[in-house]
Amino acid sequence: MRFLKSSSLIHFHRVFPKFSLTKPSQIHSHGQTRSRPNEVLKEYLKANATTKAIRFLRDLIRKSISSIDSYSLLYIIKVCTRKSSPYEARQFHTLVVKLSYNSIIFVQTSLINYYSAVANLADARQVFDEIPTKNLVCWTALISAYVDNQKPNTALKLFREIQMNNFEPDEVTLVVALSACADLGALDIGKWIHNFIRRSKNLNKDLPLYNALLNMYTKCGDIKSAKMLFNTIKNKNVTTWTSMITGHAIHGQAKEALALFTAMTDSKIVPNDVTFIGVLMACSHVAMVDEGKHYFKIMSEEYGLKPKVSHFGCMIDLLCRAGCLQEAKDFILEMPERVRPNAVMWRTLLGACSVHGDVDLGEEVRWRLGEFEENWGGDDVLMGNMYASRGIWEKKEMSRNCVDKRIPGCSLIEVGSEIYEFVAADSDHPFGCKIYEVIQSLFGNMRASSYGCTFDL
Repeated sequence: MRFLKSSSLIHFHRVFPKFSLTKPSQIHSHGQTRSRPNEVLKEYLKANATTKAIRFLRDLIRKSISSIDSYSLLYIIKVCTRKSSPYEARQFHTLVVKLSYNSIIFVQTSLINYYSAVANLADARQVFDEIPTKNLVCWTALISAYVDNQKPNTALKLFREIQMNNFEPDEVTLVVALSACADLGALDIGKWIHNFIRRSKNLNKDLPLYNALLNMYTKCGDIKSAKMLFNTIKNKNVTTWTSMITGHAIHGQAKEALALFTAMTDSKIVPNDVTFIGVLMACSHVAMVDEGKHYFKIMSEEYGLKPKVSHFGCMIDLLCRAGCLQEAKDFILEMPERVRPNAVMWRTLLGACSVHGDVDLGEEVRWRLGEFEENWGGDDVLMGNMYASRGIWEKKEMSRNCVDKRIPGCSLIEVGSEIYEFVAADSDHPFGCKIYEVIQSLFGNMRASSYGCTFDL
């Protein structure tokens, strides 16, 4: 078993040198002595006192290992998950194995959640694979781990495995799967889930499930279906309204988004900071500068919400789209101490400088981007384009020489409920040879057509 051979076991003996293994049967014979430590750990968990909880359990292990049980380890793993420490829970995982609690499914599920929180998907998957009798909860925990760590494609593959293993997903599993669909833009799978929800008689069709469906439709670009679903939801909450507002916003439907915001406030639903991101995005996409300034102002003055980085980013994008480049620069420089400008904000302004041909401001923005550690070849490409548009060929050549080799972007395509990922000149796909054969055939047909087009791979 991997965890018994890992460095965490060695670390465990260094931290607890006097530890002597007590058999599980001996531990279970002292139920009364264990109840009090578990209550203490539970209180520490409620109070978010992570450091105190870890120290408390370490002291217990040194003094009396028989005073802890599987619930003690469950609480401490949850504490470590909340703390997102990449090392401490591994020590307690070793203890789980030594005390033979690795067959207890709720402990294993909590370990999956922990490894997900620290972005260790390899160990999360191994914990899952070592569970002798899996249930829907541990399946859902693993799917959620992949969604939370930006692996939605793998998450959907696991969702299909659930059904192949004769598990019927519940509303929690479906919410997680819909989140993966939203991240991937997998509309067909999302629609299949919606049909499954309609047919199912055992599901608890609650508001979070409908909100997840709404979020999926808006992010997948099916605004018509999203609007129909929105209109059928009776008891809407702030998440429901925000999803629909944001959906309209990202598709350039500013009037609809702002009208929905007014209807929301008229319904006595108090907007949150995410709602205002949607509203500001709506203003940005159609360059409604005055309206954007108004909403940015009222979010703090009327609703007591402090603008975050994302809100400042929306305002900068709004000013840049409207061509107010100097105002955008001043806006960045005047941001409060608690929210410092980042590279994305300056890069947004650089892109606007390129669109509007403002070389002087572009040079200043490029210099400011140099203060950040990250170096994107696209910054020098933009500068090169600006120099070329003004005929400044010497600086154009200098910018071109600064461009580093970049990681290529990828494309995703949904075919038969499967998501495939491609990059330029990709040769790793299992059907790569056949794909290129079809492309060559298509190019041959186009060359032979009356259009006289010429194409090369």
